[in-house]
Amino acid sequence: MSIFKQLIVLAVLGGLAYGGYGYWQSTLGADGDAAQVGGGPRPVTVELATAGTRIMQRTVEAVGTTRARRSIDIVPEADGRLVSLDIAPGSRVVQGEVLARLEDAIQRADLTEAEAVYREQSSTLARLRALRETNAVSVAAVEEAVARVAEAEARVERARRRLDDRVIVAPFDGVVGLTSYDVGARVTEGQVLARLDDLSAVEVEFGLPETVFAQVTRGQRVTARAAAFPDRSFGGTISEVDSRIDPVSRAFLARALIPNPDSTLPAGMFLSLTLVLEEFERIVVPEEAIVFQAAETYVFVAEDGVARRRAVETGQRRDGVIAITSGLGTGEAVVVRGLGRVRDGAPLSVLETDRDATAEGAPDRSGAPT
Repeated sequence: MSIFKQLIVLAVLGGLAYGGYGYWQSTLGADGDAAQVGGGPRPVTVELATAGTRIMQRTVEAVGTTRARRSIDIVPEADGRLVSLDIAPGSRVVQGEVLARLEDAIQRADLTEAEAVYREQSSTLARLRALRETNAVSVAAVEEAVARVAEAEARVERARRRLDDRVIVAPFDGVVGLTSYDVGARVTEGQVLARLDDLSAVEVEFGLPETVFAQVTRGQRVTARAAAFPDRSFGGTISEVDSRIDPVSRAFLARALIPNPDSTLPAGMFLSLTLVLEEFERIVVPEEAIVFQAAETYVFVAEDGVARRRAVETGQRRDGVIAITSGLGTGEAVVVRGLGRVRDGAPLSVLETDRDATAEGAPDRSGAPT
């Protein structure tokens, strides 16, 4: 085909395109779906959401390992053979409950002997005091008898203590760990039989950057999560804050106390923690209502059935909503769907107004929580 014929074809195609565009302009309107009806553009179908308020939080993340509020090794205070061992791993015990007993026949005999000597010395002292009233004995004899009674009493106390050392009791309420001993085994003083943990609350020590040192105080709320319990969170508070910052890591230590009444959290479990540094109330809208264009951020507000472009300043994002720091008031309806066809001043046809779009934990249209 010659160049001349090609030019003729291009001219014809251009004319057809221009004519089609003119027809589109006259029948459908400039926006593609806003036909001229009664001299005005067809309303744009949109969905709206109402701007509401929510308590927003500024948080910091950390990790730590749990340890029992109180923890001791269960050890005997003397050498001997175990005659009773009431340690069931994982069981709860109360303060004063007997955990183990050592053979105590000799200690009981020593106590009986010491008590007999004490009674004898006490009777002797009573007789001497009666005789002293008639000057039948000297003062020195009475004083010597008093000393013997005191000595006998001390022997009784030592024998009773040695007998008590043959019994191991729980010093506080807690959970008993594993033991490697059985009844009949011979143990020595200080040998660890098991471990007792007070898990009514667990303590977590973790590091925080020095940039938040001035914002961390005792009593602040902490939320902890464990991989072993993915659907559960544990609340606690800051119990201690270190007064020193590590010059190498530029971090400081803090401790959180997490109530654990059902002993769900064991000692030694890894936790991820979220510390709430600050809480504040903000106006929020769904993230899909925000339009970012170059250096400007704006939303379309529905006013008397017409879209009005409104410049806003945004803040923190969370759970599918974004905070508005300026430019929007509580209760105003903003466009969340159909934004692609909305222009400033365009009439709106509201398909749905989602009044719960800014509510925390509100379900989306599929039924899943936001």
